Amino acid sequence: MLLAGDIGGTKTRLALFTAESGPRQPVVEATFPSRDYPNLEAVVAAFLAGTEYTVDSACFGVAGPVVDGRASVTNLPWQMDVRTLSRNLGLAKVYLINDLEAIATAVPYLEPADLHTLNPGKPAHGGAIGVIAPGTGLGEGFLTWDATSGRYRAQPSEGGHASFAPQTPLELELLRYLQPQFGHVSCERVCSGQGLRNIYAFLKASSRSAEPAWLAERLASAEDPNPIVVAAALDSDQPCEICAQTLSLFVSILGAEAGNLALKVLATGGVYLAGGIPPRIRPTLDAGFMDAFCHKGRLQDLLRAIPVHIVMNPATALFGAACYVLENMSV
Repeated sequence: MLLAGDIGGTKTRLALFTAESGPRQPVVEATFPSRDYPNLEAVVAAFLAGTEYTVDSACFGVAGPVVDGRASVTNLPWQMDVRTLSRNLGLAKVYLINDLEAIATAVPYLEPADLHTLNPGKPAHGGAIGVIAPGTGLGEGFLTWDATSGRYRAQPSEGGHASFAPQTPLELELLRYLQPQFGHVSCERVCSGQGLRNIYAFLKASSRSAEPAWLAERLASAEDPNPIVVAAALDSDQPCEICAQTLSLFVSILGAEAGNLALKVLATGGVYLAGGIPPRIRPTLDAGFMDAFCHKGRLQDLLRAIPVHIVMNPATALFGAACYVLENMSV
């Protein structure tokens, strides 16, 4: 019996599965509010207390960097170490991997029903694959082909914290607006959940579009304004102008950064948009993503040949952690 986990600052998702059933058919699965527990061991104990199974190995995808088997979760005071976890949980083997590494590990196992294609392209056999995931933050990763094993290997990255590179006069104004607040303006500051909020605040402050009174009232009482902004932008009957502009600018920035990732790793095997945001804004991605993705001067034809997909399966990080255990069992 194997344990897989997707560990985030807001929620922790755990599942048990077997090598025979595979990662798509968990024996049992549950989600826990992370902040209700002092550490990962406490969450796992609560999960296993409700089952009758004994676990042998585990893999946890963590929303934060993993160095030498140690990790901390962004926005959560948990410290994790594979040796301590193995001892405290009584497991033969524990793996800690970055959440984007977990998502990337899942990519070769995804099926057509898990994806929405923005550009079919022409994938190159064994070509590198890029993964970019705007959610609460911005995650990036990639996969390289391992000829010895005959399969892809996921590689972690903290590319979401690289510097934001404006492509238009409007984006340059956005950078100038954010620099006094943050000093270093990373891609994550403009291409994530917090990025949506920052872009909206910039457009409102610049007076390009007025904020309607009904929208101001809704936003004032909202814990998270992003669902309101996205819904108003995508309203087919009467889209809100400032919200539509927010989403359009967000997609242009996401497309440009995804194109940057594709060039840096030469992602001729494809680029996958994961995370919580892309499935929710699919109509805007359909309309504007590829233009920004391919706007790379002399290399635009190379980028137009790259397949681009939205990962629609919300359990991809958990699925990838399960795949990681199975891959390492066979090594």
